[in-house]
Amino acid sequence: MKYKLTIFLILFMSMLSFATETQIIVRVKAKDAKFIGSSIGGAYVVIRNKLTNEILAKGKTEGSTGDTDLIMKTPRERGSNISDQMTAKFVAIIDIDEPVFISIEVDSPISNKQARIHASTELWLIPGKHILGDGVIIEISGFIVDILEPRTHQYIPLASIENKSFKLKANVVMMCGCTINKNGIWDSEKMEVRAIIKLNDSKLEEVPLSFVSTNLFEGEFMIEKPGDYEVIIYAYDSLSGNTGVDKVNYIIY
Repeated sequence: MKYKLTIFLILFMSMLSFATETQIIVRVKAKDAKFIGSSIGGAYVVIRNKLTNEILAKGKTEGSTGDTDLIMKTPRERGSNISDQMTAKFVAIIDIDEPVFISIEVDSPISNKQARIHASTELWLIPGKHILGDGVIIEISGFIVDILEPRTHQYIPLASIENKSFKLKANVVMMCGCTINKNGIWDSEKMEVRAIIKLNDSKLEEVPLSFVSTNLFEGEFMIEKPGDYEVIIYAYDSLSGNTGVDKVNYIIY
């Protein structure tokens, strides 16, 4: 029995000895913006063996959103990187003994459920052939939209707002957390932010929201009837195709 166990251990160790440490860097980048890192909670990365579905590595991207000039303003030449040492990434070290076809899945941003996007790609990972530098970059489209007013499931007496303007407020940022400003790199003047107002599940009107200060958009409308209201606020950029939505329900009684 002891002899068989020794043989088994020798075989097992010999199998392990063939495995080669292979590194792969995964970065997640907001469309028309910068990398998704620690400041927005990171992007969650899962690397799987595509054939067996076994999870080979998982974790969050960590680091900065990157160098704005390098990413957004510098013309890119073939072979050049758009990341630096501080730019957000997830580094996986995977032991394999032969080429493995993998899937890389990301969910981002982790901390904003209504804005969270799932994206993935697939590639061959070859033993000892590291994928470093910029690594594998997965792009996430969209905006993070958070409605600030009205609050979710807020009860509002009609008498308190009758003949007054009802305020709408939303915070809108890029998926990397990058700020939106008038005439900024991410220019509020080139973005459309509007609210769809619904009463008892029927559309009442659509209200434009105007830029007020960094990331903040506001609008107003008149409420004349009680009932169950829903506000859907969306952001849209025709140049990049980025979109984002948030919804709240509230009651006027």
